[in-house]
Amino acid sequence: MTQKRDFIKDSGPNHHIGRRREIIAAHPEIRDLYGPYRLSALYIVLVVAFQFAIAYSLRNQAWWLIAIIAYVVGAFANHSLYVMIHECTHNVVLKTSFGNKIMGLVCDFPLVLPSAMGFRKYHMIHHKHLGEYSYDPDITSYREGNLVGNSAIKKATWLMFFSVSQALRPLKVQFYKPLNMWTTANVVVNLAINVALFIYVGPMALVYLLLSTLFALGLHPLGGRWIQEHFITKEGQETYSYYGPLNKLCFNMGYHNEHHDFMNVAWINQPKVKKLAPEYYDNLVSYNSWTKVLLNFIFNPEIDSFTRMIHPDRHPKAAADNEKILYSKEVIEMFF
Repeated sequence: MTQKRDFIKDSGPNHHIGRRREIIAAHPEIRDLYGPYRLSALYIVLVVAFQFAIAYSLRNQAWWLIAIIAYVVGAFANHSLYVMIHECTHNVVLKTSFGNKIMGLVCDFPLVLPSAMGFRKYHMIHHKHLGEYSYDPDITSYREGNLVGNSAIKKATWLMFFSVSQALRPLKVQFYKPLNMWTTANVVVNLAINVALFIYVGPMALVYLLLSTLFALGLHPLGGRWIQEHFITKEGQETYSYYGPLNKLCFNMGYHNEHHDFMNVAWINQPKVKKLAPEYYDNLVSYNSWTKVLLNFIFNPEIDSFTRMIHPDRHPKAAADNEKILYSKEVIEMFF
């Protein structure tokens, strides 16, 4: 009988808590890197304009040409906008929370799928509850993990439609309500833009933007990022950084250990964190190729959705909830 897969258990809190404390004690000057980088707002506007310009130019082109350009160009542009949504989420684009929310909405204009405000809410939960099964939306459910398994074809398909997985992931997060005024505004604004594009520019422009988003989040060299960040390839290390060339196109999103240690540091200063505290980062496993990370995940049967580290839930209602999770896991495993 095949042994059931499970997450890698760690009895303590996530590792960034202790490391952040140690680094601040050794290098208090890192605090000087905190704060927004307002030039990011200009970059956001330029990338949004770039995507709309390409969408307009492709409005009368064949679907296969649109698909190619979406894969080799549009995916990088839309992925960079998702990175900027991430920056807005941490309020490191503009000084005020309101300003960062507005810029997050602007990032969403060419992404077709409204995600900035939902991401803002659930990504902060990811930081607060990193590695806690019930509350970290970055961790797959047991049902999803068992469904994907470790088949290369299933894992590749899962990555191809990773945007769907991400959209549904908040359903497993307990005690947090997803909707508010900002998420509603996000949906209304994106819907209006999509309708306007369809009517006044043409459906193929919308197809280009939608494919750019699908590729940006899916089976693409950029997709290696989703595996790179928290999938375990070295025992005891729960987060990994990428220092390869695509950081130039993705606003240093690869500096993930540095980001989890210091999430108030804007993308432009993340390499400086590593430079100021090399003794904490140089000995960690890191990557220089997202493509290699992606292929290793797909074809290595030892890595799957469960190759993640989880910690005890720290939510006040966690004790009662843990009993439900254990029961649900037992019931689910009866069917797989």
